[in-house]
Amino acid sequence: MSQSESRNENSPSRMIDERITALGDWRGKMLSQLRAWIRQADPEVLEEWKWRGVPVWSHDGLICTGETYKSVVKMTFAKGASLDDPSGLFNSSLDGNTRRAIDIHEGETIDEGALKALIRAAVTLNTSGGRGKTKSRR
Repeated sequence: MSQSESRNENSPSRMIDERITALGDWRGKMLSQLRAWIRQADPEVLEEWKWRGVPVWSHDGLICTGETYKSVVKMTFAKGASLDDPSGLFNSSLDGNTRRAIDIHEGETIDEGALKALIRAAVTLNTSGGRGKTKSRR
């Protein structure tokens, strides 16, 4: 993010900051933590603000969103169905052909290392132009 963007009061990063502050509870803290891990996993990540108020992180395509609801923070990976998830972080939107999500409820913890690996895998998928894992036929 450029300095001019960080100073712009309407920049996506500023809007995400404001969302975190406005939440004022565990959801804001969780969204802030997820954001930090995303930035650590991919220092080149682009923060965006889409769909009337959804934080989005991209790198050569959408990586994930950070939605907040009354009782859950939802991290949706745009191409999650194409990612290996050996730690079993995905626990929502499991029936679709494209997306996968992680629903985080108050008091739950997330495996930082596994989440960062998932983020890096999503970036690799985006930058490779590949379709991700292949499903075996039975």
